[in-house]
Amino acid sequence: MKKNDKIYNLRGFCNMQDDCSKCRLDALTDNCDFDELPDKKIDQLYKIVEKIIHKGTEENSITDELTGVVKDVNKGAKTVTSILEEIKKEIIEKVILIAVADQDTTEAEESLDELEELVKTAGAEVAARVIQVRETPHPGTYIGKGKIDEVNALLYGTDATGIVCDDELSPAQISNLEEALDTKVMDRTLIILDIFAKRAFTREGKIQVELAQLKYRASKLTGQGRALSRLGGGIGTRGPGEKKLEMDRRLIRTRISRLKAELRDVVKHREVQRKQRQKNHLPVVCIVGYTNAGKSTLLNHFTNAGVYEEDQLFATLDPTTKSLDLSGGQTILMTDTVGFIRKLPHHLVEAFKSTLEEAKYSDLILHVVDASNPQKEKQMEAVYDTLKQLGANESPIITAFNKIDLLNGDEI
Repeated sequence: MKKNDKIYNLRGFCNMQDDCSKCRLDALTDNCDFDELPDKKIDQLYKIVEKIIHKGTEENSITDELTGVVKDVNKGAKTVTSILEEIKKEIIEKVILIAVADQDTTEAEESLDELEELVKTAGAEVAARVIQVRETPHPGTYIGKGKIDEVNALLYGTDATGIVCDDELSPAQISNLEEALDTKVMDRTLIILDIFAKRAFTREGKIQVELAQLKYRASKLTGQGRALSRLGGGIGTRGPGEKKLEMDRRLIRTRISRLKAELRDVVKHREVQRKQRQKNHLPVVCIVGYTNAGKSTLLNHFTNAGVYEEDQLFATLDPTTKSLDLSGGQTILMTDTVGFIRKLPHHLVEAFKSTLEEAKYSDLILHVVDASNPQKEKQMEAVYDTLKQLGANESPIITAFNKIDLLNGDEI
């Protein structure tokens, strides 16, 4: 778009404001005249206005942001990029949670409670929740046509920007839901991967998260998506789509191979450290537990590790090992691992296998349980299932019930 067109649109935006005295752009830009501003500043202003409008921000807020931007452009106090980052922080996605349950919806409600916490941790708000009672999810659209109409109405009524399904969706389900609802479609796995991407700080953690994300993306590649031409045999199915799809697959396979090679190097280093500990006869205690059970808090209490701790799901991701001197003079090592969760994506289990296997090679497993959580039995079961999947269920386990200060006398 040419500069004159952008200026025309910016002026049109200013005319949308009800009260120019509040806007004050006319005073700052000589009667809303943007002609005096450099081309680069016009581009930056236009992008910001366009982005805010598409996000549905309130007009008063837009006016305030634009006023600040023009002031900064004139005074050079701040960069437009920094202001854009501030605007992004203020814009929060609103999503609708969807689950499928059999006749008893109790478990689905509990699962959606956890999904809501995951969504909040990812930085979004929950606008509504929908549960469909049916034996199995619809193979094509996850939920039936009637529920799709209901979700459509909710999207319109709540101004939600997307939906999150409580189960991992197939490529066909994602495509069909996007077409039926004309909105962003996500599943539980994608939310967890997004949280893990935010929490990964070490080289090993970043490699593992990217590997899990690429495997997830590879499983969702399809020739029937909006961005790709149709694939298959016969008339009308030939063309550039196959090249595009195969290129995507090849790039992902190549990147996965490189990440696996990098991860093997990290695993070798971890094995060297493990052998050194065994050589020094240092017992290892591995702290495991459901996410937000208090594992990092416990490690900090014992070892002053200084690990980040917060009352949220997956507050810490990268494992930490610290030494602890016992009263009898013996020194042990305590390792904090990534938290477990129900429906833990298999992509993550595979990618984080080298990290999670610390429990397998430990001398003792300290299982931390949030005693205040009403679902503690199911959370404990999820931890045991994951340990069994990793082959770490043979090690001796001590269960520590945490957060008992949140219980009343009868519950204890």
